[in-house]
Amino acid sequence: MKTNRKLRDNLSKTFVYALGSVGLLILGMIIFYVVSTGITLVRWETIIGDSRTISTDIYLDDGAGSYILTDEIDENIIYSEIWGIGLVNATNKAGYPIIEIAYIHPESPLVRPFDRNTVDENGVHPQVDLKVGTAIEKALFNNNTIISLARDQASGMVAKLNQATSITSMSVQIVGGGIRGSIIATLYTIVFTLILAIPIGVSTAVYFNEIATTSWFSKAIKNMVDMLTGVPSIVYGMLGAAIFVPLLNNTIQTQGGSILSGSLTMVVILLPTIIKSTEEALKIIPNELRQGSLALGANQTQTIFKVVLPNATPGILTGVLLGIGRIMGESAALIFAVGAAISDNIILSERATTLAVHIWVIMGGDSPNFELAAAIAIIILSVVFVINLIVKIIAKRLQKNMNWS
Repeated sequence: MKTNRKLRDNLSKTFVYALGSVGLLILGMIIFYVVSTGITLVRWETIIGDSRTISTDIYLDDGAGSYILTDEIDENIIYSEIWGIGLVNATNKAGYPIIEIAYIHPESPLVRPFDRNTVDENGVHPQVDLKVGTAIEKALFNNNTIISLARDQASGMVAKLNQATSITSMSVQIVGGGIRGSIIATLYTIVFTLILAIPIGVSTAVYFNEIATTSWFSKAIKNMVDMLTGVPSIVYGMLGAAIFVPLLNNTIQTQGGSILSGSLTMVVILLPTIIKSTEEALKIIPNELRQGSLALGANQTQTIFKVVLPNATPGILTGVLLGIGRIMGESAALIFAVGAAISDNIILSERATTLAVHIWVIMGGDSPNFELAAAIAIIILSVVFVINLIVKIIAKRLQKNMNWS
């Protein structure tokens, strides 16, 4: 009898460990794939760069100079000392050979050339931030007397660069792929969502747990809040598209979806999570604290705001953390409520994409960009991990200050 029981216990443990190992293995494989695929694009240029690719013509007012190399560069880079630029042969995504800028001397005038195809309101040509990875399609030197094309390869173009005393025009393609706009849109969505969701959610939880009586009405409202946690996010997206988008279009004259309509939609999504987490945090506060406060002459409102809520802060922070993670990972609802237009110029009343929606956009179509999608996923996971760590540290310190814990 005892032997059979021990055997069953061992089999149960083995079964549980095996299932846990499979889950851990699958999670490890996913993380390994994401990191190995996107880690090369997790760099500062990707984070602060624009998403759109710019094709334009540039020119310089300055002439040739002397820009001696002070850094070591790759041996495949062909460098022009009189212009401070290094070129290399490369291929574009379609497989065609191109010439790429692989190095720019910090003092080279090509760091900030002028855009020939654009003028501002004063009729002045703006400067362009030329960067490594920019493709050069054609170059005209010395008032169009010297011409160099991409078929000349890097060595041929550098040879003509070294003969030139001025750069009349250079057709370049500044490759995009940055996620600066999506990062800003995500931060805006998080801030505006939490500004509305935290006061409403916490106040509702306080009413349920501290003020409301056990009436059928309160029970019905609580059941409805529980039901809302199971509603698919795409349904909330339809709510945002049907209610919040027209509402903002008619009140503040937005044009279609916007960050504001997306934030309002996320408020509705997060409310059940914040309400339930705050309620659970309030339930673990000993009644002796409430009774002691009331016995000392404090009224119910003072007891709630000076005794109960401060002690429930760690639980409330947990709900906020879950909310931030939900906002960063949400895509279906925001596609309806905000849109899927990747933008570099972020305006609250216009369309934009959060990081999760950005992944959805670049993974669509005939040629999904797995590398950039994985890089964005790494950034999302890293941010959520850091926020999780910060909130846990704060909650732990608050917990130490609680005399009843």
